[in-house]
Amino acid sequence: MGARVARMFRNFNLENRVHREISKDKPQVAPRHAVKAPPSAGGSEAVETKDLVNQKNDPLLALLKSVYVESTDPALAEASKEAMVGKEVERRPLKVSLPGDIYGLTELTDVPKGKLTIAEALKALSSHQLQPQTWTPEKIAQDYSLDLKDTKALVEFFIPFQVKIIPPKTKTAKQLKAS
Repeated sequence: MGARVARMFRNFNLENRVHREISKDKPQVAPRHAVKAPPSAGGSEAVETKDLVNQKNDPLLALLKSVYVESTDPALAEASKEAMVGKEVERRPLKVSLPGDIYGLTELTDVPKGKLTIAEALKALSSHQLQPQTWTPEKIAQDYSLDLKDTKALVEFFIPFQVKIIPPKTKTAKQLKAS
């Protein structure tokens, strides 16, 4: 009901109000900033400026030749050192590989010492999870040529595929059976 009343007041005498608004004088535009006219192409100033730009300044040229700048990026220098060191890194054969052409990647045959593939990491972590007395961090580090500190951190902080079944609060709720 209120919308109908509001619409009536909004549309009341609409055409007259529109004509009144259109017939009002438009606001004045702000004055533009005065700009010098650009020199003409055939003017003497343009020719002088062109000659000045193209003229060689021998003292400045001699100073420029005497300047030698050598710039090195520390991050780039470290990357080039790592690239050179990377060629000398010992490699070890893979312990575990996934069957088939996974994700369209070519199958690796060896990896640098101190590194793991995803399949090897999952195998090592699941072995440690199932048999922590047999697969200690020291044994994993030795088998996969890893640093002991990194292996301990890996075993402590990365837990693969741990499924926990939380019992329902009520007895009547359905529960998954562990198989």
